[in-house]
Amino acid sequence: MAEALDESWIGLDIEGNGFYRYPEQVCLIQISIGDTPYLVDPLDIEDMGPLGKVISEPSITKIVHSGDYDIRSLHRDYGIVFEGVFDTSIAAAFLGSKRLGLDAILKEYIDADVTKDKKLQRSDWTNRPLTREAVVYAADDVRYLGEARSVLTQRLLDKGRIEWVEEECRRLESVRFEPRDEQTAFLNVKGSRDLGNGALAVLRRLYDLREDEAIGRDRPPFKIVSDSVLVDIARDPDQDFSKIKGIGHWARSDARKRIDLAVEEGRSDEPVQRPRNQARRGPHLSNKQREQANQHLRDLKQWRKTHGERLELDPSLLWPTVSLGRISRQPENLEDEFSEPEVRDWQITEFGESLESFLSYLVD
Repeated sequence: MAEALDESWIGLDIEGNGFYRYPEQVCLIQISIGDTPYLVDPLDIEDMGPLGKVISEPSITKIVHSGDYDIRSLHRDYGIVFEGVFDTSIAAAFLGSKRLGLDAILKEYIDADVTKDKKLQRSDWTNRPLTREAVVYAADDVRYLGEARSVLTQRLLDKGRIEWVEEECRRLESVRFEPRDEQTAFLNVKGSRDLGNGALAVLRRLYDLREDEAIGRDRPPFKIVSDSVLVDIARDPDQDFSKIKGIGHWARSDARKRIDLAVEEGRSDEPVQRPRNQARRGPHLSNKQREQANQHLRDLKQWRKTHGERLELDPSLLWPTVSLGRISRQPENLEDEFSEPEVRDWQITEFGESLESFLSYLVD
């Protein structure tokens, strides 16, 4: 890591084991210095402080691809915080690329052929020793990032969009791993919104049972049993579990005893009141006002689409949809909208005046 401190940039990527193990952890860290890729084995290193020093050094640009996962994972496992990020996926999106996978971007911008084997993408990176194929695969994730960044940066400069990408990358730097609330995590189970309060109490017990088994068996929860099975049991705990699609080993007698106990405890618990969603900001709208707001939103999306077509960019990049929703309900608050956290400075600079003019026309 001492060598990296003398560099102006490094390429960075990680591999995790979330498809096979639970809880997930970082299993491999790939770093490129110049044209040379290095593989760092965090499973064999106790002190990741030197790496954290490099990553948090703002004078060293960390080149990543779709770096949200990498940034969250390194923060989760080692408390590492990023400063100085360039994301090749974000850069390519702002150049109008339709395919944003690493292999597609490398081919489009530097004509490098990198094959991303789906089997290796889904392999268990906990296993050692790494196969030769896995080493090549991992190294290729960072081998060309420096060259790609150079080309992408020049293209962005030519189009006058480098500041757009720089702001997006600064936002990416601020990403942190946020531990879930273990007391309410079960409410995020897909399909749980269709359950009554009593069934939610049962679901909570079943969710905890699955978590305990996932940790005990070191397997991700979805490989223990699916969300749909939990919801199905919570909805009708008296049914024949063996007939539930996808129940797998939970249909066995030993698992059935644990399920029965969880159901019994859930039925004895107080019914669960799902917290209400925070009300949307702004006044309550009448039916006529809501209809008008919906029309305004359609018009605003068309305004955004027109700019997207002119710039040959995905319109969603140009202004946040959630912001357009608020504007459609309270167009008189446009100036306040410019202070909202979802709205970028570059968006205000590039499109604020146009949006203001369009809105004036819209509400006249």
